Amino acid sequence: MNEFLQKIKGVYKSSIEFLQETRKELKNVSWPGRREVTGTTLVVIAAGFFFGFFLFVVDIVVQFGMGRILRQVSP
Repeated sequence: MNEFLQKIKGVYKSSIEFLQETRKELKNVSWPGRREVTGTTLVVIAAGFFFGFFLFVVDIVVQFGMGRILRQVSP
């Protein structure tokens, strides 16, 4: 029973130590400002639309090309 309590105490102590160190590290983080977050969000959205449109066009071109190839092959 004593060994069990020692193990629980060790887990509790290491958990408290982990949380304290995590809190200390979070104070050292340089968080981005609102303007930077807004700018990068807009870039990600624009890139998503651009690549979505690009893949849409590539899909149409490949579909058209495969249709032409398969029509010529079949009798």
